[in-house]
Amino acid sequence: MKLDISDVYSLDNKEIVRKVHIDMVEFASRQGVFPIQAGEPFDLMIANEEGKRLRLSGEGDVTVQIPCDRCLQEVAYPFHFIIEKEIPLENTLEESEDADDEASSYIDEERVLDVDRLVFNEILVNWPAKVLCKSDCKGICPKCGTNLNLAACDCEQGELDPRMAQFQDVFNKFKEV
Repeated sequence: MKLDISDVYSLDNKEIVRKVHIDMVEFASRQGVFPIQAGEPFDLMIANEEGKRLRLSGEGDVTVQIPCDRCLQEVAYPFHFIIEKEIPLENTLEESEDADDEASSYIDEERVLDVDRLVFNEILVNWPAKVLCKSDCKGICPKCGTNLNLAACDCEQGELDPRMAQFQDVFNKFKEV
């Protein structure tokens, strides 16, 4: 969703609250492309604070389909994000480089806010290190690819390091019945 915020930029102490929604249907990053299952509309407050800074604040929820890291089954992963951004309007050269780099990713020269890009950045920052379908997920068999949560496979599970083969023989000889 694109939102024109030029009137907020031009008027000191101007504040608007808009109900915004996400038009993204997928989240594409270096990790892959993940479908967005749900994205609820949320209120976004945009305020010009005394002509010195622009404040963006809001809170929302998005659900992204991410494959389980062990069994590759799709997991509906909920993201709750809180947007709290301050963008300096009048600033020194050093401040403007840092703030403009971040702001330029979601606000263009015509003072149009790209809500999808803003939410994309929030999802990217909050991306989980590991996603599991359940805490005791068994994963997939490395030989045949069977999802071990759904069925057992007949593959031999113990590939041994050749340096440890002598120990395996000892265990096989003295195995209790």
